[in-house]
Amino acid sequence: MLAALGRLPIRDADVRAHFDAAFLAQVSAAALNQALRSAADARLASISVNRPSALAAIVSVSGHTQLRVDLSVDARGLISGLLLRPIVKLPPSPATWAGVDAALRSVAPEVHLFVGAVTNGTCDPVHAIDPDTPAPLGSAFKLYVLDALGRAVASHKVSWDQRLTISAQLKSLPSGVLQTEPDGTQISVRDVAAKMISISDNTAADLLMHLLGRSSVEAALGASGMTDPARDVPFLTTRELFTLKLDDWPTLANRYGATDTPGRRALLAHTVDPAALPAATPWTIPRDIDTVEWFASAKDICRVFATLSGLARQPGLAPIGDVFALNDGGLSLDPAQWQTTWFKGGSEPGVLTLSYLATTRTGHTYVVSALAENPSAPIAKANASLVMASAIKGALTLAARP
Repeated sequence: MLAALGRLPIRDADVRAHFDAAFLAQVSAAALNQALRSAADARLASISVNRPSALAAIVSVSGHTQLRVDLSVDARGLISGLLLRPIVKLPPSPATWAGVDAALRSVAPEVHLFVGAVTNGTCDPVHAIDPDTPAPLGSAFKLYVLDALGRAVASHKVSWDQRLTISAQLKSLPSGVLQTEPDGTQISVRDVAAKMISISDNTAADLLMHLLGRSSVEAALGASGMTDPARDVPFLTTRELFTLKLDDWPTLANRYGATDTPGRRALLAHTVDPAALPAATPWTIPRDIDTVEWFASAKDICRVFATLSGLARQPGLAPIGDVFALNDGGLSLDPAQWQTTWFKGGSEPGVLTLSYLATTRTGHTYVVSALAENPSAPIAKANASLVMASAIKGALTLAARP
């Protein structure tokens, strides 16, 4: 691919020969060539992920600009995913635990942190700030959908190559790209899972929840060790959350928050689910982040990461690791020390979560989960996410220190 970047544009025949049909259904040859112009004459700087079906590399462009290239291939070796992103430099990482705590507390009035060493599927605490209190997750809830999917594949109820059909009833609002696909488009479970994790595609998450069933995802909450799974029952789809926060807000959301679990299930089934997809009019101040959200504690997130890590080592479940390999969340850990980095974040006004699982080249695995919330004001996302990521990078360095 790097060689092809030196002789753009890539011919249509070569594009068809090297990219799979699902990718080309979303990105035309002309659009691909337009996007690749930003990486013309790229030169390889380093490789951070090297797996049979996924690769992540840093390339330099024009001798100074650096881009991260994430590439995945399908079972036939055709490119099924390609993402080029400029590398944003993080602020200097704190060198002490006190510095980590101060950086995180500067982001929001309520912060939860758990730093744990993962050993034999358990999370041994290294450092923490209020790690057991459930907090709103944003899109980090997708870890539990992936957990439920892994269990379904392990029990042979679902296969990675199974095709899912995108329909108007299952489309959600961004983030993501699958909501732009024509109704009837088919995509494999493997590719849907990759989009759900790597680009936090909301329609992908809802497709998988429809496949698995809400009850299966709810069962995964307790199975992964969540302390208070009842807080997330019923487990919302992203479309349901958008409807509750955009359709006749706050009346519908207040009805949902004021009723019990059976009442909530009835409201979803008879009022929320039949409703048309709301217009994409994002809200700018926090809306019901204490009732209409997904919830887990920072330590719960460590537990689900540990569960996913264990699942990924089982026969037939390696694609779990592959979907995480597509996006390291901008942490750019030193590849000489760190072998893999898994990431999932989430946000909405008043909510910002960043969580990572990273494994050293000597085989030691650590999880850092940071959950920030402000029920009365939005969190300055761009700057806050950089501060949080820098603190998390410092926490991983401290945790792995001999």
